[in-house]
Amino acid sequence: MSEKKTPPIAPTESFLPHKRTIASLRKAAAACRGCPLYLQATQTVFGEGKVDARIVLVGEQPGDQEDLAGRPFVGPAGKLLDRALAAAGLARTAVYVTNAVKHFNFEPRGKFRLHKRPPATSIKACRPWLDAELEALRPAVVVLLGATAAQAILGPAFRVTRDRGKVINGSFIATLHPSALLRAPDPVAREESFALLVADLKLAAKHAK
Repeated sequence: MSEKKTPPIAPTESFLPHKRTIASLRKAAAACRGCPLYLQATQTVFGEGKVDARIVLVGEQPGDQEDLAGRPFVGPAGKLLDRALAAAGLARTAVYVTNAVKHFNFEPRGKFRLHKRPPATSIKACRPWLDAELEALRPAVVVLLGATAAQAILGPAFRVTRDRGKVINGSFIATLHPSALLRAPDPVAREESFALLVADLKLAAKHAK
């Protein structure tokens, strides 16, 4: 009986290209084997948007539709984000959007794939890609959408509910993830949370100037 082979995992840094532009990073990330999430995901979902964007938005990870399309924020949460950006006076085409983790982590449930929070090991393994993106982009403001993105950058003790809506370390603003609004218990709570998200995006727009 043959032994089960361990899936090939290598340090993320070994996949980073020597010349780090957004285009070269996107191409290199497609082959990343820095954590086991690539084994079940359809593909790497890298960031996209203006390479000279003053504002970068960082979410948690791609969802089901993003995994299939290979593009970030194209599902229900992405549509809600687009609405919030428009309400804040920002065009989606004027910003850059990405995620802290570039592969979809999910739990199969019949015909469906249910979102599952990425493990800390995958968040850590994917950090070099996010760092390289930010270094290549050099934005004025980084908006961290939700706890995973915020804690990946600002540390595990950070709480979005406590510290959202502030400019931290000169360039970071943490706010709610659009998917949290979709899980709101009722329309009133959803609209209240939407107003907070819009206010934080307006703060990002003001600070970016």
